[in-house]
Amino acid sequence: MQAGNAIYETIADLPPVLPVFPLSGALLLPRTQLPLNIFEPRYIAMIDAALAGNRLIGMIQPQFSRQAMDMEKPPLSPVGCVGRLTSFQETGDGRYLISLQGVTRFAVAREMEAITSFRQVECDYVSFAHDLQSGLGEEEVDRTGLLRALRAYLDANGLEADWQSVTEAETEVLVNALCMMCPYGPQEKQALLEARDLRTRAETLIAITEMDLARHENGEGGTTLQ
Repeated sequence: MQAGNAIYETIADLPPVLPVFPLSGALLLPRTQLPLNIFEPRYIAMIDAALAGNRLIGMIQPQFSRQAMDMEKPPLSPVGCVGRLTSFQETGDGRYLISLQGVTRFAVAREMEAITSFRQVECDYVSFAHDLQSGLGEEEVDRTGLLRALRAYLDANGLEADWQSVTEAETEVLVNALCMMCPYGPQEKQALLEARDLRTRAETLIAITEMDLARHENGEGGTTLQ
């Protein structure tokens, strides 16, 4: 696949160690774009290092336990996604506005004893080598069921969508875009990230949406699954 000016044909094209940006609630998937506002000094240093090197960083969520939330350096979730820095802007007040393009997911083999201010992990890409193939598994996705769940969600929340754009979108683009835009909590976002393939990701999104709609109908509130 191509990300920016780089082409990644196999997992051999990816580095064994990545700097990581732990950010709860953030979801990056292959061939999607994630804009970020970078302002902490350690992550400014991470972006500087990426720009001076291969322009790759790993987006990953911290683990979700209450104990982990109170830790200065919480354990990381087992799976993240490699992002290539494809857009970069200095703001003049010490921040960077960047955009990452998703390349492939990775499993955390181990966290390195980093000598940098930012964290680094050894990556295992083997289980996600298929992420480099665009459109893989699109024909297995229940697109009708996905659109039905989307319409039900929009109706329940008084929202509208550009249905012409939705219906014309390629299936992979549609599934991944809906996953990234969905307002669900960190655990649900992680489940979508870790879904084995595109069909499973779509099925997971449908299931989460149906659960949210059921909560909404029961008066328990919706769109805030945690």
